[in-house]
Amino acid sequence: MKTKRLNNIFRKNGRTLIVAMDHGSGMNVLPELANPAEKIERVIAGGADVIMTTFGIASKFSKSIGSAGLILRVDGGYSQMAKSSKPIRLIYSVEDALRLGADGVVCMGFPGSQFEAETLPYLSKLASDCHKWGMPLMAEMLPRGFEGGEDSRTPENIALACRMGAELGADFIKTEYTGDIESFKQVVGGTFAPIVILGGGKAKDPIALLRQVYDSVQAGGAGVAIGRNVWRQPEPEKITRAIYRILHEDATVEEAATEL
Repeated sequence: MKTKRLNNIFRKNGRTLIVAMDHGSGMNVLPELANPAEKIERVIAGGADVIMTTFGIASKFSKSIGSAGLILRVDGGYSQMAKSSKPIRLIYSVEDALRLGADGVVCMGFPGSQFEAETLPYLSKLASDCHKWGMPLMAEMLPRGFEGGEDSRTPENIALACRMGAELGADFIKTEYTGDIESFKQVVGGTFAPIVILGGGKAKDPIALLRQVYDSVQAGGAGVAIGRNVWRQPEPEKITRAIYRILHEDATVEEAATEL
C-alpha cells in the first residue's frame, strides 16, 4: 500500500508539485487563505499534484481536494501568539490520516535546535507507525528549526539534517534550498530519499522562485512543497502552472514564466 500511496504523490518522472496549506493551525493565513476551497481548486487547476494540509481543511474540504494527493500535517501544538517557545509535538496519528484518506503524513525534524530531543524521537516513532500501516512519511528537516542563527542553514547543516531524516525512516524529505546547484547536489547525493524544497515565508519574486525550482531540479531535487509563495498570489493557478511546467514538462525558467 505504501507504493500505491507514493504513486499518488510522485509522478512517473519521480517528481511532485506539493502545495502546502498547513500554516493556519498556528500562523496567520488571513486574508489570503480565508476561502480554502477556492485556493485549493485554483492550485489544482494549475497542476498541483498534492495538497499538504491540516486535519480541519482535509476533513472539511475533501470535495475540493478531490482526486489530488493529500498529505496530512500530524504535528503542531504551538502558535505565533505564544509568548515563549515550546516544543511542537505529535497531535494526530497515522490512523487519523488513514481515516481521512491521506496518501502521506508530514512532521518536523529540528536537528541542532533546543527541541531536538522532542522532535527527533517523535519523528522516529512516526516512521515506525507509518511502516506498520504502509503510510508514506515526509520529514521537514530544518537545522535548528525556527531558532535561526548565522550558520543554521549552511549547506553542510542542511545535508546533515536531510541525511538524519532518511536515517530515522522518512520516505522523502522537505528542506530549504541551499542556494546553488553544486551544494544542493551534495545534499541530494548524501540523502537516500527524494528531496523537495520549501518556498519559505518571505515573499519571493515569481521569477526568482521559478529559478530556485529549476536549479533544484538540475541538482537532482524531486520537486517542491511550497505554500505561501503560491497561495498568497492573486492568481495562484498561474504560479502553480509555471512550476508544473518546470517539474513535469522540463521547461526552462523563461518558458515557464510565460504562464505568469
